[in-house]
Amino acid sequence: MDSDESLMLAWAAGDATAFETLYGRHRQRLYRFLLRQLRDGPLADELFQDIWQKVVTARHGWRPEALFTTWLYRIAHNRLADHWRALQHRPPAPDDADARTERVPDPDTPERQLSDFEQRRQLQVALDTLPPEQREVVLLRLEQELTLEEIGEVTGVGRETVKSRLRYAMDKLRAHLGSATA
Repeated sequence: MDSDESLMLAWAAGDATAFETLYGRHRQRLYRFLLRQLRDGPLADELFQDIWQKVVTARHGWRPEALFTTWLYRIAHNRLADHWRALQHRPPAPDDADARTERVPDPDTPERQLSDFEQRRQLQVALDTLPPEQREVVLLRLEQELTLEEIGEVTGVGRETVKSRLRYAMDKLRAHLGSATA
């Protein structure tokens, strides 16, 4: 039977089965250690994954200066210390956290997507009813965020004409969209 240290060196050299053997030897004991420390299954799962990720990341720099198990549990100890330290700086979740979370609207529900689509469709229909010069001014102002002066330069009309077209166009859009939702 290969030692943990020789398996770790073999794995660092590219032998994937060596890692599988190491993982198989230590996963249950490490998980039980974490579970007893934390008394929280999902949190133990999370830290367990973090610890093995650190093992994976550090494999090339690992040297057999100490037993593999010592090194592995040192990583676990440090990860637990990080967890406890973070808890000291983080207030506990309120008792009604789940209820609060359920009240937060999901911005990506099918109903909301349909509603957004319908609003965009209604806006496009309303824009299509505008005379071309009013539609152009609205699009340059709202979509391109140009100033009245810049719109005047683009369209070749004065600032007051742009302002007038924009005002008339916005009034027509409000009237059209107001009647569409009524």
